Amino acid sequence: MRSLLVFACVLLLSGCMVGPDYVRPVVDVPPAFRYADEETKETANTEWWRQFQDPVLDALVTEALANNRNIRIAAANVEQAAAVLTQARSPLFPQVGYSGSGAKQRSSEVGDSPLLSLVPNPRTSYEALASASWEIDLWGRIRRLSEAARATLFATEEARRGVILSLAASVAGTYIQLLGLDEQLVIAKRTLETYAESVRLFELRFKYGQVSQMTVEQARSQYETAAAAIPQIESRIGQTENALSILLGRNPGPIARGKTIHELSLPPVPAGLPSDVLANRPDIRQAEQNLIAANARIGAARALYFPTISLTGVFGYASSSLSDLFTPPAHLWSYGGSVTGPIFAGGAIYGQVKQAEAGQRAALNQYELVIQSAFADVENTLITRKKLIEQVEAQERLVKANSEYVRLARLQYDGGYAPYSTVLQAEQQLFPSELDYTQYRASLFVSLVNIYKAMGGGWKIEAEKP
Repeated sequence: MRSLLVFACVLLLSGCMVGPDYVRPVVDVPPAFRYADEETKETANTEWWRQFQDPVLDALVTEALANNRNIRIAAANVEQAAAVLTQARSPLFPQVGYSGSGAKQRSSEVGDSPLLSLVPNPRTSYEALASASWEIDLWGRIRRLSEAARATLFATEEARRGVILSLAASVAGTYIQLLGLDEQLVIAKRTLETYAESVRLFELRFKYGQVSQMTVEQARSQYETAAAAIPQIESRIGQTENALSILLGRNPGPIARGKTIHELSLPPVPAGLPSDVLANRPDIRQAEQNLIAANARIGAARALYFPTISLTGVFGYASSSLSDLFTPPAHLWSYGGSVTGPIFAGGAIYGQVKQAEAGQRAALNQYELVIQSAFADVENTLITRKKLIEQVEAQERLVKANSEYVRLARLQYDGGYAPYSTVLQAEQQLFPSELDYTQYRASLFVSLVNIYKAMGGGWKIEAEKP
């Protein structure tokens, strides 16, 4: 028995794993980002949302990371993948079990020979056995399956980190959009008050015959335009609050506010090379781990062509009397080895190998696609931010011009040099331009959030702590 175990260990240690070993594929990537900001400092390894300097936003992100249902689901998926790895590795170790039985049986005595009458009928039997078996992983089938399960576990962990990254970005982006809607509501209500005062004045002037009814109705049409915008904005605020509540793991409800959209600090763009994206984005790491798993399954499938070597052993007791079960005469044992292998499987093994190879090619192409998509994602977010800065600056100039236009139009109207339609035209341009400016400013902050998300920076490690 000892020599057989030594021989098995020698086979196991000297055995090789069939199938290809994983080598990271070479991927053609651009040397630099086209729209990268070259004058910004490195900010990847921070809790980036704190750079907006809004304590309420910080608290909301912390709450979401602690209570969000998607993170809990992702964590449970990691635990499930870890259990699968434990199960896949278990055949590498001897499997030891036990069994016990007791039975009483009576046989028919019709036609039995006289000698059989000496055998007790009915007969009683008892057994207590310990068994062990061990499959010698000579060709690496079990080790390849373990390698695939381990890579799947790592991929699931990267998926969890991807959820963390997306959640922090979603909370920050939704909160900023909410602040933008708040500012739009302030503008709409302020404009409504201004228009209400105009309506009141023109109604008084109409009463004393100073203006026509058409002028009154023109002022009233402006008022109703602003009044109609308010419920629409309030509806969007309620919907955004509900969406943010779900991200926080709460039931739908109101959300606290901190700073206004104009008080938020605009953080710098995180500097980083393309290699940083490859190293940090969870989706790229997940795709590579899926590729490693698919590569390992090829070896597990090819190992089915080779024989399986197993050792088995049984030790225990058997007796017809329970009182004599554990006495030396009832002692029994056996050990042995077996070799089994395929001769003709009708293409079953061939099909598994081809299936594994095709899965590896699909995983490789998916890995390359994720990398290309990551670079495109970063480029898109960088150019969006760059153009939004230009758009916000232009829109700010437009608001100033429209404000001056309204001021001059009112002066001319009050002086009798222009009809009220001139004032009406100027105010009709000012109100939507103010709303658009607020929306563009909020979009600029959200673009910063999207850049951090696209970069997949090291801050996700900090985000895991809460």
